[in-house]
Amino acid sequence: MYPNDPPPYYDNNGYQPEYSNIYENQVPPNVYQPYPIPPPYVSPVPQYLPQVASHQTVAADQYANSKSWFSISRQKITCIIISILFTAAAVIIAAVLCWYFLTTQCEMRCGTSSSCVRASQWCDGTEDCPNGEDEAYCVRLYGPNFILQAYSPSKSAWLNMCYDDWQSMYGPKVCQAMGYKTSSYYNFFLEAVTSDLKAFASINTSVSFTKLYRSIRTRDYCPSGKVISLRCINCGLSTKSGTSSRIVGGTAARSGDWPWQVSLQIRQSHVCGGSIITPDWIVTAAHCVEGNYASASIWTVSAGSIDKSFGLMYSVERVIAHPNYNTETKDNDIALMKLKNSITFTATTIRPVCLPNTGMPWTSTQSCWISGWGYTKQGGTTSSVLMAAPIPLISSTTCNGPSVYNGAITSTMICAGFLAGGVDTCQGDSGGPLVTSTNSLWWLVGDTSWGSGCAQRNKPGVYGNVTVFLEWIYKQMQIPTSCRG
Repeated sequence: MYPNDPPPYYDNNGYQPEYSNIYENQVPPNVYQPYPIPPPYVSPVPQYLPQVASHQTVAADQYANSKSWFSISRQKITCIIISILFTAAAVIIAAVLCWYFLTTQCEMRCGTSSSCVRASQWCDGTEDCPNGEDEAYCVRLYGPNFILQAYSPSKSAWLNMCYDDWQSMYGPKVCQAMGYKTSSYYNFFLEAVTSDLKAFASINTSVSFTKLYRSIRTRDYCPSGKVISLRCINCGLSTKSGTSSRIVGGTAARSGDWPWQVSLQIRQSHVCGGSIITPDWIVTAAHCVEGNYASASIWTVSAGSIDKSFGLMYSVERVIAHPNYNTETKDNDIALMKLKNSITFTATTIRPVCLPNTGMPWTSTQSCWISGWGYTKQGGTTSSVLMAAPIPLISSTTCNGPSVYNGAITSTMICAGFLAGGVDTCQGDSGGPLVTSTNSLWWLVGDTSWGSGCAQRNKPGVYGNVTVFLEWIYKQMQIPTSCRG
């Protein structure tokens, strides 16, 4: 994971020497070929030449002889009238366009598509987005305390769920609506209202709890002064302390330190890393599963062991890469694996990491940890034992600087590491976790995506920004397997 030699560019592709055994010494496509450094993102500028309509000229003497003074004057009057009419029409069209823009501006974007809807259309019971995203993401968990929020079309805002009218039976149903299985449901807790909020959401007990959006109502105050903290899954627990000092180059992990870490393998050979988020779902990188590696049948998931060869093995039912993943720039570099059989969690060695809630209070220097079985130096081999190291987040402004990645970092990416180099992810760590400890729980900040070399000066690691993908992740979890194409 942590090299010393100056290397050529690589993008943390899943290539390992073990591939030669997998394919009987035949080089699989898209594996050995390094990618060029992603160029700075620049919006494409259309190139065009103005088109001027051709016209016929008439000799001046012919024109003068064919027109009388009266006809010329009448022509001038006609031209003035036509100009006035055209001007009036242009003003009317401009007014209509302005009205249309102001009333249909993009207040809420429909998932990964370019379609937009007004805020008042979100969670109103009518599917206005192409894939129904506006009715699928009506509740969310907010901040490090998992505050349950519901979207209110009438308020055009996310409102904290008041404890009044809440019943314990609602917890599993709300989590199920988000995409979790009821079997993984943990519990709900109460949090005191800490600010002068003007509106809340609550469950309307006068209607049957069928469609979630039909059961939500708004209220101007919360009599109990308590809001719901909802835990859909008991995540983020580890034997690892989140306050360790810096370890240059990384050290071998201990059993139970990173219980969500899995090895993604092809024919018992490690290819990429991944993170357990539920008993059925693994987060990894889209570039790990592109091309010939998009087939679920070739993959197995090894969980529960710091030795990549001795974990419990699980078959993959479906591989879902982000639809807007860009193989050249590595934008939207995230993917999900749906397992055929649910993982059985243990007390210490197999556990899920927490997905980051909206509004997490992370800073540009947030202390994080990376882990994986990737190369321990550039051009080396994979590690048989899971390695880990602490690194800080780096702001996108710094990471996009001319001496670092010069504008290549988009909103779907997050940088972490040291500008001085020395500690980094490397080949074979792709798709693995970038995590941080907050409120005594571990959260999935990113998935290992790409970098220029390993641990080189001014070339920190780049990770998929998991917070940006929350809505997409929950949407995939909500879709029954039988409904997928």
